[in-house]
Amino acid sequence: MEENKQELFHSRKRIATIRVIRGFKCCFANQPCSLENIHPMDSVKLEVRNLTKAYPGTVALSDFSAVLQGGKVYALLGKNGSGKSTLVKCISGAVLPTSGEILLNDRKVQFRSPMDAFAAGIAIVYQELSLVLDFTVAENILIGRYLKKGPGMSIIDWKGTNEKAAEILATLRIDIPVTEKVAKLSVGQRQMIEIAKAMSYNPAVLILDEPTSALAQHEVESLFRVIHRSREQGIIVIFITHKLNEIRGVADYVTVIRDGRFVGTIPIAEAIPKTLVEMMFGDTQILTRPDNLPVADEVVLEVQGLTREPRFREVSFSLRKGEILGIAGMLGSGRSELLRSIFGADPVDSGEIKLKGVSIRHPHIPFMKKLGMAMTPENRKEEGLIQMLSIKDNLCYASLDRLASWGVLTHKAQEPVVRRWIKELHIKIASPNHPVSSLSGGNQQKIVVGNWLNTEPSIIFFDEPSRGIDVQAKQQIFQIMWELSRKGLSVIFVSTELEELLEVCHRILIMENGRILRETIPENTSLDELYALCMEA
Repeated sequence: MEENKQELFHSRKRIATIRVIRGFKCCFANQPCSLENIHPMDSVKLEVRNLTKAYPGTVALSDFSAVLQGGKVYALLGKNGSGKSTLVKCISGAVLPTSGEILLNDRKVQFRSPMDAFAAGIAIVYQELSLVLDFTVAENILIGRYLKKGPGMSIIDWKGTNEKAAEILATLRIDIPVTEKVAKLSVGQRQMIEIAKAMSYNPAVLILDEPTSALAQHEVESLFRVIHRSREQGIIVIFITHKLNEIRGVADYVTVIRDGRFVGTIPIAEAIPKTLVEMMFGDTQILTRPDNLPVADEVVLEVQGLTREPRFREVSFSLRKGEILGIAGMLGSGRSELLRSIFGADPVDSGEIKLKGVSIRHPHIPFMKKLGMAMTPENRKEEGLIQMLSIKDNLCYASLDRLASWGVLTHKAQEPVVRRWIKELHIKIASPNHPVSSLSGGNQQKIVVGNWLNTEPSIIFFDEPSRGIDVQAKQQIFQIMWELSRKGLSVIFVSTELEELLEVCHRILIMENGRILRETIPENTSLDELYALCMEA
């Protein structure tokens, strides 16, 4: 009975959504829903000339020019903040450039929205997928373009719609039932459906933004087959990634962007790690941590064979007292998932954690916190802070068991704690009673750190603590880590910015595809060597 109610609810939800879609005039209504029109090889040409995008106080894209040809796959590389996202957003109509031109097949085009770009033949598949989970595969692929029948063609022809979707999938050699709910599919299968939906419009240009970051190896192989099929159809494929081992199996050329500027395009045969890192970074000087941060011999955390499929497997390492241990790896390597599982936020399948000599096979947050562990999460706004609460409350909620008396938290108990961390962490605020949402990203990050330092931990995990904050705030966060090390606390630091790991850490583990493959010492490793190690992992 309950299952019937659930099915009725979801059916009504689908019908309501379809009605909403039908209520809008779809700009793709006359676009083709098959892959019969194949672009002749090399007939498609995309050119950007002197493309620039300026924001107040910064230039994200500066005088960028490049020419891309049909039937080729271009891997687009550049470090975080290099301008990759801005470039593809300009090409796909999500951002209006400040100046410059975009030409498609030698004709100047100007997009004021992604709809304009899509109608012109430019499709983009973002890392964050846009599928309707309650819909079937066919409903998602042909959303807004369902086949019709009956008087006035007013009735949706579900049989014909399913057959058309199956034809599109078959052309791309994707073996997924068209009647399956998307909610039941894996991340990799959903990625395929997103690409099939984009390909159903017969695009001339297909942009894939970090498409493999959350995929298992067999799913990556399926994706590459689809990309090869797209190339065979004469389409320009722009493939944004960080992984050299992947681009060798799929790309024809590598285009590099640095500081918003075009650096160059080279054939994949010339794209060795050393060359790519030099193109991505140029001459980069890395600062080093202070010399007075000794590491004791005492092991405070030991991980043995820890596994959580498919995120990571057979992970083993140790952490010593006072050590700042970095974990390097590209997106999707399993770094954040590993920290979450050790902290008890996510379950593990097997393996053992030893914390201060205590063996823990099934960690959970309250117990790990009691043993002296803390963690600042990657997503600080949703997981590290309670946006509706004040700065004061956000500095105290992780230590309520220590501060509250008989379940009551008083201003008298909070005041010295709040005053201490605002001073020690140099948090700039007008009043501790203001909402935490009123602070800058850097000050919000310091609130997250102060909240967990208030639990008096001996081990603290920092997951991407510098994401979205300015250079000065980053340096202050690094100073906090060094000060913790100086006091004998142990730190594990995850960052996408590899130069940060070289600057801050005593030792760096390199992780890829859910495994720790090697270890390196910052003093003996240059930035280009570290990137090469991660790319080759």
